[in-house]
Parts: sequence; structure tokens; C-alpha cells
Amino acid sequence: MPSLGFDELEVYKLPERLADAVWETVDTWDRLARRTVGEQVVRSADSVGANIAEGAGRGTFKDNRRFVHYARGSLYETRHGLRRAQKRGLLTRDQSARLRPILDELGPRLNAYLRSIGRTTPPRPIAERRGSNAPRTNDK
Repeated sequence: MPSLGFDELEVYKLPERLADAVWETVDTWDRLARRTVGEQVVRSADSVGANIAEGAGRGTFKDNRRFVHYARGSLYETRHGLRRAQKRGLLTRDQSARLRPILDELGPRLNAYLRSIGRTTPPRPIAERRGSNAPRTNDK
């Protein structure tokens, strides 16, 4: 079975949706807001997907993981910028409502993707790794 290209992964499509929604939001702001917090939040939102793409193109699991960490950092930077925008009264309720579900979903998706990089088989359930459903003990 051929592997998916990075642009077919949901963990990449979600940051694209975020970046487009951030762009559309910032585009409604006045000049001062766009040139200050707006430009920064657009760059950081664009950077989430760009880092996923770059990591996938690097060719090693180690590099891919490193760039997914960068993507996660850009997501946090985006969240920070949007918090500042909200505190400054730049986000409408509708804009916040549109961005929130994407932001809430993207962090866990990035973490799951990070855990999956380099795995050749899916992880086994915890109980199966222990050998039974019994709780762990320190007895040998």
C-alpha cells in the first residue's frame, strides 16, 4: 500500500484550514491591527502547515519529528496571537467560534502524528503490552 503524501494527511489539511481562516479574519482588521498582531498571527498560522510539509520532505524520521515540533510551536504562537487579538477586541464572536474548533483539534492531532512518525506497526493497547489486564506490580 503506498503511503500518503503530506498534503493528503488530515494533520496537514487542518493547518491549511486554520491558516485560511486566520487570513480571512485578519483581512477584516484595520491597518494598525493588521500590521502588528495580524501579520504575526498570519505568519505563525502559515508556519504550522509549512513545517509539516518541510519535515515530510526531509527524508528522515528524526528530521520529520523535529519539524513537527516546530509546527507545534507555531500553533502555540498562533494561539498566543489570537488571544492578544481577542483581548484587543479584534475578533468577533463568529470569528472566534470559527477558529476555536480548529485550534482545539490541531494540538492533539499534531501530538498523535508526532508519536506515529517512524512506527512501522500500530502501537499495541496498554493491556496487551503488559501481557494481561492485571495491574502492574513491582514483583518479579
